Amino acid sequence: MSSTSAARTPAHRTRMPTPANRTPVDLSPGEAARVVGQVLAPLVAQGAIIRRPRATAWAERHQADRTARAVLGGLRDRHDRAPLVLGVGPRRFVVVTEREDVRRLLEDSPEPFSPATREKRGALAHFQPEGVLISSTTERWHRRPFNEHALQMDQPVHDDGAAFVDAVRRGVVDLTRRLDSSGRFDAYAFHEAWWGIVLEVVLGTKARGDRELVAILNALRRDANWSWLRPRRTRLREELDRRIASYLRAPEPGSLAASAHRSGPATAVGQVPHWLFAFDAAGAAALRALAIVAARPEVRERVLAEAGQGGSAASWQAGPGPALLPYTRACVLESVRLWPTTFVVLRESTGPTTWGRRILPAHTGFVVVSSFFHRDPAGRPHADAFVPEAWLDGRNDADWGLVPFSGGPAACPGRNVVLLVASHLLARLATRDLRVARWQYLARDPLPATVDHLGLRFRTAGSA
Repeated sequence: MSSTSAARTPAHRTRMPTPANRTPVDLSPGEAARVVGQVLAPLVAQGAIIRRPRATAWAERHQADRTARAVLGGLRDRHDRAPLVLGVGPRRFVVVTEREDVRRLLEDSPEPFSPATREKRGALAHFQPEGVLISSTTERWHRRPFNEHALQMDQPVHDDGAAFVDAVRRGVVDLTRRLDSSGRFDAYAFHEAWWGIVLEVVLGTKARGDRELVAILNALRRDANWSWLRPRRTRLREELDRRIASYLRAPEPGSLAASAHRSGPATAVGQVPHWLFAFDAAGAAALRALAIVAARPEVRERVLAEAGQGGSAASWQAGPGPALLPYTRACVLESVRLWPTTFVVLRESTGPTTWGRRILPAHTGFVVVSSFFHRDPAGRPHADAFVPEAWLDGRNDADWGLVPFSGGPAACPGRNVVLLVASHLLARLATRDLRVARWQYLARDPLPATVDHLGLRFRTAGSA
């Protein structure tokens, strides 16, 4: 992307001519078992809604994403790039393997391809039953515009961006105190500081220390990993709503709560849990990007140069709002490309759908495996390399296989807010000369297919 197009959402990608859709093919029982066992099961085991530490550590040891790519790539070649149909219990899913099929699913959302799949409703309803992602088409007509307006989807920098960056500054101070006292921090210390930033950005400074809210949210997210298999804890969810509502009644200026209040306070309580959930995924992306910065001096030098004067305080503000930091944003985007925080993009047909020479019944599930497309070497020579420049020079603009924030009418409306917060965090932490454990693992290309962000550990240069 160019520096101006870096702020675009995927909905603005160039529309390309659509070839005739290939007819979906039914996988044999053996092929279907390989997809379920070697592609989908490891993703489910890691936790789609909140990561399970033991499972993510296992996935890194076994490089689960590399195996998944090999399985899907082999089936794509064997079946001439046709969508792959398999049954999982009573459900029928179509796993797509072509960028143009991804484009069709994303551009034609929410009708006839709804984001509110059965699996997603089962999971997200544990903590955000009114969230836009699992809303019906009629409910989306006011919930989606609310999110777009409150999060200022069409603006590269939110009107309250300066306040968000100030929250980042305070969070970095918290983390660097630990660095100064011990010379090191791990992923859990990082996330403790990250949650302070997120709570302040979303709900205001008074919420910054509300770890009880985070504990409730995470307990419900652990239930959500089990989708329909885990009973709803209605009282706990109501407590989450009460805590969020307490910050929304008199929202602090400079927070997303204030922006939400202006956009429609009656809708806000139901949407805020998803904002908190999405920011958690952004923390994982920022942490992996920080590991690359710590392992690659040339990347760190560019991040610091962009911030100006080695990251001095005077450089963080440019004009009326915070600096956009396009290269640093691109580093965060490249982190999400290499190691997607959303394992799969799901859609469900709202009616019978013609695909090639086949009519698929209503309520067919469609699956886009993010890591497969993000690392697909077909048309992307740098598939396993860290190349943030591809987000700046236009190479990634029209690639519908890249879905770091989904795409089309259901693209993530918080993209630019997330990138602003994550990029400023990354730039500020880059001013510290950090080292990452097992740095050789990340210092050169090709990069590993799976990296467990919960296992990352950092220290300052010179510390033992």
